[in-house]
Amino acid sequence: MSDLPHSIEDLKDEGHGARLTIDIGALVDNWRAMQKLSSPARCSAVVKADGYGLGAKTVSTALYQAGCRDFFVATAHEGVAVRQHAPEARIYVMNCILPGIEQICRVAELVPVLASMQDVAHWTSACAANGEHPCALQVDTGMNRLGLTVAEAVALSNDITRPAGFSPVLVMSHLACADVPDHPHNNKQLEAFRMVASSFGGIETSFSNSAGILLGADYKFDLTRPGIAIYGGAVGHHVKPRTKPVVTAETRIVTIRRAKRGETVSYGASVILDRDSRIAVCSIGYADGYLRALSGAGVVLRAHDERGAHGHAHGTNLPVLGRVTMDLTAFDITDIPDGMLKAGDFIELFGNNVALDDVARAGGTIGYELLTSLGSRYQRLYVNRSGED
Repeated sequence: MSDLPHSIEDLKDEGHGARLTIDIGALVDNWRAMQKLSSPARCSAVVKADGYGLGAKTVSTALYQAGCRDFFVATAHEGVAVRQHAPEARIYVMNCILPGIEQICRVAELVPVLASMQDVAHWTSACAANGEHPCALQVDTGMNRLGLTVAEAVALSNDITRPAGFSPVLVMSHLACADVPDHPHNNKQLEAFRMVASSFGGIETSFSNSAGILLGADYKFDLTRPGIAIYGGAVGHHVKPRTKPVVTAETRIVTIRRAKRGETVSYGASVILDRDSRIAVCSIGYADGYLRALSGAGVVLRAHDERGAHGHAHGTNLPVLGRVTMDLTAFDITDIPDGMLKAGDFIELFGNNVALDDVARAGGTIGYELLTSLGSRYQRLYVNRSGED
Protein backbone atom coordinates (compact mmCIF):
# COMPACT_ATOMS: atom_id res chain seq x y z
CA MET A 1 0.00 0.00 0.00
CA SER A 2 2.95 2.35 0.47
CA ASP A 3 3.27 2.74 -3.33
CA LEU A 4 -0.19 4.31 -3.65
CA PRO A 5 -0.46 8.07 -4.30
CA HIS A 6 -0.90 10.10 -1.12
CA SER A 7 -3.29 12.74 -2.50
CA ILE A 8 -5.49 13.71 -5.42
CA GLU A 9 -2.71 16.07 -6.53
CA ASP A 10 -0.46 13.06 -7.03
CA LEU A 11 -2.98 11.73 -9.57
CA LYS A 12 -3.25 14.83 -11.77
CA ASP A 13 -1.13 13.38 -14.60
CA GLU A 14 -2.66 9.90 -14.46
CA GLY A 15 -5.55 8.37 -16.32
CA HIS A 16 -5.66 10.63 -19.39
CA GLY A 17 -7.16 9.16 -22.53
CA ALA A 18 -5.24 11.56 -24.77
CA ARG A 19 -2.16 13.73 -24.65
CA LEU A 20 -0.68 16.78 -26.32
CA THR A 21 3.06 17.08 -26.74
CA ILE A 22 3.85 20.74 -27.34
CA ASP A 23 7.30 21.58 -28.68
CA ILE A 24 8.14 25.01 -27.32
CA GLY A 25 11.44 25.00 -29.20
CA ALA A 26 9.58 24.59 -32.50
CA LEU A 27 7.16 27.36 -31.53
CA VAL A 28 10.03 29.77 -30.83
CA ASP A 29 11.79 28.73 -34.05
CA ASN A 30 8.59 29.42 -35.99
CA TRP A 31 8.27 32.88 -34.45
CA ARG A 32 11.88 33.62 -35.32
CA ALA A 33 11.24 32.47 -38.89
CA MET A 34 8.29 34.86 -39.14
CA GLN A 35 10.40 37.58 -37.53
CA LYS A 36 13.00 37.13 -40.25
CA LEU A 37 10.34 37.20 -42.97
CA SER A 38 8.86 40.35 -41.41
CA SER A 39 12.10 42.34 -41.50
CA PRO A 40 12.54 45.28 -41.44
CA ALA A 41 9.18 45.36 -39.65
CA ARG A 42 8.94 44.28 -36.04
CA CYS A 43 7.23 40.93 -35.41
CA SER A 44 4.58 40.47 -32.73
CA ALA A 45 2.75 37.31 -31.68
CA VAL A 46 -0.96 36.61 -31.54
CA VAL A 47 -1.61 34.57 -28.39
CA LYS A 48 -5.39 34.81 -28.09
CA ALA A 49 -7.66 31.82 -27.39
CA ASP A 50 -5.26 30.49 -24.74
CA GLY A 51 -2.31 30.61 -27.12
CA TYR A 52 -4.32 28.92 -29.90
CA GLY A 53 -5.25 26.18 -27.48
CA LEU A 54 -1.68 25.36 -26.42
CA GLY A 55 -1.53 27.33 -23.18
CA ALA A 56 -1.10 31.12 -23.16
CA LYS A 57 1.09 31.01 -20.05
CA THR A 58 3.73 28.75 -21.59
CA VAL A 59 3.46 30.22 -25.08
CA SER A 60 3.76 33.87 -24.01
CA THR A 61 6.58 33.10 -21.58
CA ALA A 62 8.61 31.32 -24.26
CA LEU A 63 8.06 34.02 -26.89
CA TYR A 64 8.83 36.81 -24.43
CA GLN A 65 12.08 35.09 -23.47
CA ALA A 66 12.85 34.79 -27.19
CA GLY A 67 12.56 38.56 -27.58
CA CYS A 68 8.95 39.18 -28.57
CA ARG A 69 7.75 42.47 -27.10
CA ASP A 70 4.37 42.91 -28.79
CA PHE A 71 1.44 40.59 -28.16
CA PHE A 72 -2.16 40.54 -29.38
CA VAL A 73 -5.05 39.00 -27.46
CA ALA A 74 -8.81 39.04 -28.01
CA THR A 75 -10.11 40.03 -24.58
CA ALA A 76 -8.93 42.10 -21.65
CA HIS A 77 -8.89 39.08 -19.36
CA GLU A 78 -6.63 37.27 -21.82
CA GLY A 79 -4.38 40.31 -21.67
CA VAL A 80 -4.21 40.17 -17.88
CA ALA A 81 -3.10 36.53 -18.09
CA VAL A 82 -0.37 37.31 -20.63
CA ARG A 83 0.83 40.35 -18.68
CA GLN A 84 1.95 38.09 -15.85
CA HIS A 85 4.43 36.39 -18.18
CA ALA A 86 5.44 39.32 -20.40
CA PRO A 87 6.08 42.12 -17.90
CA GLU A 88 7.55 44.71 -20.26
CA ALA A 89 5.66 43.84 -23.43
CA ARG A 90 3.02 45.94 -25.14
CA ILE A 91 -0.19 43.91 -25.13
CA TYR A 92 -3.00 44.88 -27.50
CA VAL A 93 -6.61 43.87 -26.80
CA MET A 94 -8.35 43.47 -30.16
CA ASN A 95 -11.94 42.94 -29.00
CA CYS A 96 -11.78 45.76 -26.50
CA ILE A 97 -15.22 47.17 -27.36
CA LEU A 98 -17.13 46.14 -24.26
CA PRO A 99 -17.95 48.55 -21.44
CA GLY A 100 -16.20 48.21 -18.13
CA ILE A 101 -12.73 47.32 -19.39
CA GLU A 102 -11.12 50.72 -18.84
CA GLN A 103 -9.88 49.90 -15.36
CA ILE A 104 -8.52 46.51 -16.45
CA CYS A 105 -6.55 48.14 -19.26
CA ARG A 106 -5.08 50.72 -16.92
CA VAL A 107 -4.16 48.38 -14.09
CA ALA A 108 -2.68 45.70 -16.38
CA GLU A 109 -1.20 48.28 -18.79
CA LEU A 110 -3.06 46.89 -21.80
CA VAL A 111 -3.60 48.79 -25.04
CA PRO A 112 -7.24 48.72 -26.16
CA VAL A 113 -7.90 48.55 -29.90
CA LEU A 114 -10.70 51.02 -30.64
CA ALA A 115 -12.91 49.80 -33.48
CA SER A 116 -15.67 52.39 -33.91
CA MET A 117 -16.34 56.09 -33.43
CA GLN A 118 -18.36 55.10 -30.35
CA ASP A 119 -15.25 53.40 -28.97
CA VAL A 120 -13.21 56.53 -29.63
CA ALA A 121 -15.75 58.72 -27.85
CA HIS A 122 -16.00 56.33 -24.91
CA TRP A 123 -12.22 56.02 -24.54
CA THR A 124 -11.51 59.74 -24.81
CA SER A 125 -14.16 60.37 -22.18
CA ALA A 126 -12.49 57.84 -19.89
CA CYS A 127 -9.10 59.45 -20.49
CA ALA A 128 -10.53 62.90 -19.74
CA ALA A 129 -11.69 61.59 -16.37
CA ASN A 130 -8.69 59.45 -15.45
CA GLY A 131 -5.71 60.68 -17.49
CA GLU A 132 -4.24 59.63 -20.81
CA HIS A 133 -3.60 56.00 -21.66
CA PRO A 134 -2.32 54.62 -24.98
CA CYS A 135 -4.74 53.03 -27.41
CA ALA A 136 -4.71 51.58 -30.91
CA LEU A 137 -7.09 52.25 -33.77
CA GLN A 138 -8.63 49.54 -35.97
CA VAL A 139 -9.68 50.57 -39.47
CA ASP A 140 -11.86 48.44 -41.70
CA THR A 141 -10.33 48.36 -45.18
CA GLY A 142 -12.68 45.76 -46.65
CA MET A 143 -13.57 43.00 -44.21
CA ASN A 144 -16.71 44.47 -42.62
CA ARG A 145 -15.95 43.08 -39.22
CA LEU A 146 -14.34 45.57 -36.84
CA GLY A 147 -12.98 49.04 -37.46
CA LEU A 148 -13.71 52.62 -38.41
CA THR A 149 -14.43 53.18 -42.07
CA VAL A 150 -11.56 54.61 -44.06
CA ALA A 151 -13.48 57.89 -44.38
CA GLU A 152 -14.05 58.04 -40.60
CA ALA A 153 -10.38 57.33 -39.89
CA VAL A 154 -9.10 59.97 -42.32
CA ALA A 155 -11.56 62.53 -40.96
CA LEU A 156 -10.47 61.70 -37.41
CA SER A 157 -6.81 62.14 -38.31
CA ASN A 158 -7.54 65.60 -39.71
CA ASP A 159 -9.83 66.71 -36.89
CA ILE A 160 -7.96 69.45 -35.07
CA THR A 161 -10.62 69.45 -32.36
CA ARG A 162 -10.18 65.78 -31.43
CA PRO A 163 -9.55 65.30 -27.71
CA ALA A 164 -5.97 65.23 -26.48
CA GLY A 165 -6.80 61.97 -24.70
CA PHE A 166 -7.02 60.23 -28.03
CA SER A 167 -3.39 59.20 -28.48
CA PRO A 168 -3.09 56.04 -30.61
CA VAL A 169 0.26 54.29 -30.64
CA LEU A 170 -0.78 51.98 -33.50
CA VAL A 171 -3.14 52.09 -36.47
CA MET A 172 -4.06 48.67 -37.79
CA SER A 173 -6.28 46.82 -40.23
CA HIS A 174 -6.87 43.18 -41.12
CA LEU A 175 -6.56 41.36 -44.43
CA ALA A 176 -9.54 39.27 -45.51
CA CYS A 177 -7.96 37.21 -48.32
CA ALA A 178 -4.23 37.06 -47.59
CA ASP A 179 -4.29 33.25 -47.78
CA VAL A 180 -5.02 33.60 -51.51
CA PRO A 181 -2.01 35.61 -52.74
CA ASP A 182 -3.45 36.64 -56.12
CA HIS A 183 -6.85 37.68 -54.79
CA PRO A 184 -7.63 41.22 -56.02
CA HIS A 185 -9.06 42.15 -52.62
CA ASN A 186 -5.54 42.15 -51.16
CA ASN A 187 -4.40 45.06 -53.30
CA LYS A 188 -7.68 46.87 -52.79
CA GLN A 189 -7.23 46.70 -49.03
CA LEU A 190 -3.57 47.68 -49.32
CA GLU A 191 -4.41 50.89 -51.18
CA ALA A 192 -7.06 51.75 -48.60
CA PHE A 193 -4.68 51.15 -45.71
CA ARG A 194 -1.95 53.20 -47.33
CA MET A 195 -4.35 56.13 -47.41
CA VAL A 196 -5.09 55.70 -43.71
CA ALA A 197 -1.42 55.21 -42.78
CA SER A 198 -0.41 58.41 -44.56
CA SER A 199 -3.13 60.28 -42.67
CA PHE A 200 -1.68 59.17 -39.34
CA GLY A 201 1.93 60.02 -40.09
CA GLY A 202 4.34 59.32 -37.24
CA ILE A 203 2.17 56.57 -35.73
CA GLU A 204 3.15 52.92 -36.16
CA THR A 205 1.06 50.81 -38.50
CA SER A 206 0.17 47.10 -38.65
CA PHE A 207 -1.53 45.23 -41.48
CA SER A 208 -0.25 41.69 -41.98
CA ASN A 209 -1.23 38.43 -40.33
CA SER A 210 0.73 35.21 -41.02
CA ALA A 211 -0.32 34.98 -44.66
CA GLY A 212 -0.01 38.72 -45.16
CA ILE A 213 3.67 38.62 -44.24
CA LEU A 214 4.23 36.39 -47.26
CA LEU A 215 2.54 38.82 -49.67
CA GLY A 216 5.70 40.90 -49.84
CA ALA A 217 7.34 44.06 -48.56
CA ASP A 218 4.39 46.34 -49.38
CA TYR A 219 2.26 44.61 -46.77
CA LYS A 220 4.66 44.63 -43.82
CA PHE A 221 4.45 48.24 -42.58
CA ASP A 222 5.85 48.65 -39.02
CA LEU A 223 4.50 45.66 -37.08
CA THR A 224 3.36 42.23 -38.28
CA ARG A 225 0.92 39.97 -36.42
CA PRO A 226 1.59 36.26 -37.10
CA GLY A 227 -0.67 33.75 -35.43
CA ILE A 228 -1.24 30.33 -36.99
CA ALA A 229 2.25 30.14 -38.53
CA ILE A 230 3.81 30.33 -35.06
CA TYR A 231 1.80 27.29 -34.02
CA GLY A 232 2.81 25.21 -37.04
CA GLY A 233 -0.35 25.59 -39.11
CA ALA A 234 -0.65 26.35 -42.83
CA VAL A 235 -1.16 29.99 -43.72
CA GLY A 236 -2.78 29.63 -47.12
CA HIS A 237 -3.58 27.54 -50.13
CA HIS A 238 -0.44 28.35 -52.10
CA VAL A 239 2.17 29.65 -49.67
CA LYS A 240 3.88 27.63 -46.97
CA PRO A 241 6.69 29.13 -44.88
CA ARG A 242 9.18 26.65 -43.49
CA THR A 243 7.61 26.27 -40.09
CA LYS A 244 7.79 23.24 -37.84
CA PRO A 245 4.98 21.19 -36.31
CA VAL A 246 4.47 22.39 -32.75
CA VAL A 247 1.83 20.09 -31.32
CA THR A 248 1.34 16.34 -31.51
CA ALA A 249 -2.06 15.05 -30.43
CA GLU A 250 -2.36 11.40 -29.50
CA THR A 251 -5.14 9.19 -28.21
CA ARG A 252 -4.88 6.10 -26.05
CA ILE A 253 -6.37 2.79 -27.14
CA VAL A 254 -9.11 1.64 -24.74
CA THR A 255 -9.67 -1.77 -26.30
CA ILE A 256 -9.05 -3.70 -29.51
CA ARG A 257 -11.96 -5.54 -31.08
CA ARG A 258 -12.21 -8.06 -33.89
CA ALA A 259 -15.12 -7.75 -36.30
CA LYS A 260 -16.22 -9.76 -39.32
CA ARG A 261 -16.73 -8.58 -42.86
CA GLY A 262 -20.25 -7.23 -43.24
CA GLU A 263 -20.53 -6.01 -39.63
CA THR A 264 -21.02 -2.31 -38.86
CA VAL A 265 -19.20 0.16 -36.60
CA SER A 266 -20.48 3.00 -34.39
CA TYR A 267 -23.73 4.97 -34.44
CA GLY A 268 -26.05 4.70 -37.39
CA ALA A 269 -24.32 1.59 -38.73
CA SER A 270 -22.92 4.03 -41.26
CA VAL A 271 -19.90 1.94 -42.22
CA ILE A 272 -20.06 -1.70 -43.28
CA LEU A 273 -16.75 -3.52 -43.03
CA ASP A 274 -15.49 -4.89 -46.34
CA ARG A 275 -13.04 -7.28 -44.65
CA ASP A 276 -12.44 -9.00 -41.35
CA SER A 277 -11.00 -6.20 -39.24
CA ARG A 278 -9.24 -5.27 -36.04
CA ILE A 279 -10.59 -2.10 -34.51
CA ALA A 280 -8.85 0.14 -31.97
CA VAL A 281 -11.47 1.92 -29.89
CA CYS A 282 -9.75 5.05 -28.57
CA SER A 283 -10.42 7.58 -25.83
CA ILE A 284 -11.02 10.61 -28.05
CA GLY A 285 -14.14 12.30 -29.33
CA TYR A 286 -15.79 15.56 -30.17
CA ALA A 287 -15.77 16.54 -26.47
CA ASP A 288 -11.98 16.71 -26.93
CA GLY A 289 -12.18 18.77 -30.12
CA TYR A 290 -11.78 15.75 -32.38
CA LEU A 291 -14.67 16.88 -34.51
CA ARG A 292 -17.63 14.71 -35.44
CA ALA A 293 -17.06 15.87 -39.01
CA LEU A 294 -13.84 13.78 -38.98
CA SER A 295 -15.95 10.61 -38.91
CA GLY A 296 -15.20 7.88 -41.41
CA ALA A 297 -18.85 7.74 -42.49
CA GLY A 298 -22.34 8.93 -41.65
CA VAL A 299 -21.77 12.70 -41.71
CA VAL A 300 -24.56 14.22 -43.76
CA LEU A 301 -22.80 17.49 -44.49
CA ARG A 302 -19.80 15.59 -45.84
CA ALA A 303 -21.73 13.09 -47.96
CA HIS A 304 -19.63 14.02 -50.99
CA ASP A 305 -16.46 12.65 -49.36
CA GLU A 306 -16.84 9.73 -46.97
CA ARG A 307 -13.14 9.16 -46.32
CA GLY A 308 -12.84 11.10 -43.09
CA ALA A 309 -9.68 11.44 -41.04
CA HIS A 310 -7.01 8.91 -40.13
CA GLY A 311 -4.62 8.35 -37.27
CA HIS A 312 -1.08 7.00 -37.45
CA ALA A 313 0.99 4.36 -35.69
CA HIS A 314 4.00 2.22 -36.65
CA GLY A 315 4.37 3.90 -40.03
CA THR A 316 0.78 3.14 -41.02
CA ASN A 317 -2.22 5.39 -41.58
CA LEU A 318 -5.26 4.19 -39.65
CA PRO A 319 -8.65 5.33 -41.02
CA VAL A 320 -11.42 6.42 -38.70
CA LEU A 321 -14.23 3.85 -38.82
CA GLY A 322 -17.78 5.17 -38.63
CA ARG A 323 -18.85 8.15 -36.59
CA VAL A 324 -16.72 9.97 -34.07
CA THR A 325 -18.68 10.03 -30.81
CA MET A 326 -18.46 12.25 -27.75
CA ASP A 327 -15.73 10.28 -25.98
CA LEU A 328 -14.71 7.41 -28.28
CA THR A 329 -13.48 6.94 -31.83
CA ALA A 330 -12.74 3.72 -33.73
CA PHE A 331 -9.67 3.33 -35.93
CA ASP A 332 -8.98 0.53 -38.42
CA ILE A 333 -5.70 -1.12 -37.37
CA THR A 334 -6.07 -4.19 -39.59
CA ASP A 335 -2.99 -3.29 -41.64
CA ILE A 336 -0.73 -3.30 -38.58
CA PRO A 337 0.62 -6.76 -37.65
CA ASP A 338 -1.46 -8.47 -34.98
CA GLY A 339 -0.08 -7.83 -31.50
CA MET A 340 1.91 -4.71 -32.40
CA LEU A 341 -0.73 -2.46 -30.83
CA LYS A 342 -2.43 -3.13 -27.52
CA ALA A 343 -4.76 -1.41 -25.09
CA GLY A 344 -3.00 1.55 -23.50
CA ASP A 345 -0.86 2.35 -26.57
CA PHE A 346 -1.18 5.67 -28.38
CA ILE A 347 -2.30 6.56 -31.90
CA GLU A 348 -1.26 9.91 -33.37
CA LEU A 349 -4.14 12.17 -34.38
CA PHE A 350 -1.97 14.93 -35.83
CA GLY A 351 1.66 15.91 -35.50
CA ASN A 352 4.80 14.85 -37.36
CA ASN A 353 3.11 12.03 -39.27
CA VAL A 354 -0.37 13.46 -39.83
CA ALA A 355 -0.41 17.15 -40.74
CA LEU A 356 -2.70 19.33 -38.66
CA ASP A 357 -4.19 20.92 -41.75
CA ASP A 358 -4.78 17.58 -43.48
CA VAL A 359 -6.92 16.54 -40.51
CA ALA A 360 -8.71 19.88 -40.61
CA ARG A 361 -9.49 19.48 -44.31
CA ALA A 362 -10.86 16.00 -43.66
CA GLY A 363 -13.36 17.62 -41.31
CA GLY A 364 -14.18 20.49 -43.65
CA THR A 365 -12.48 23.10 -41.49
CA ILE A 366 -9.11 24.76 -40.82
CA GLY A 367 -6.24 24.14 -38.44
CA TYR A 368 -7.23 27.16 -36.34
CA GLU A 369 -10.48 25.46 -35.32
CA LEU A 370 -8.82 22.17 -34.41
CA LEU A 371 -6.22 23.85 -32.21
CA THR A 372 -8.61 26.20 -30.45
CA SER A 373 -11.14 23.39 -29.87
CA LEU A 374 -8.76 21.21 -27.87
CA GLY A 375 -10.53 20.25 -24.67
CA SER A 376 -9.35 20.00 -21.08
CA ARG A 377 -9.00 16.20 -20.95
CA TYR A 378 -5.59 16.02 -22.62
CA GLN A 379 -2.44 15.49 -20.63
CA ARG A 380 -0.17 18.31 -21.73
CA LEU A 381 3.56 17.68 -22.05
CA TYR A 382 5.84 20.60 -22.88
CA VAL A 383 9.17 19.76 -24.49
CA ASN A 384 11.96 21.68 -26.21
CA ARG A 385 13.38 19.98 -29.28
CA SER A 386 14.90 23.08 -30.82
CA GLY A 387 17.66 22.25 -33.26
CA GLU A 388 16.28 18.80 -34.09
CA ASP A 389 15.08 17.98 -37.58
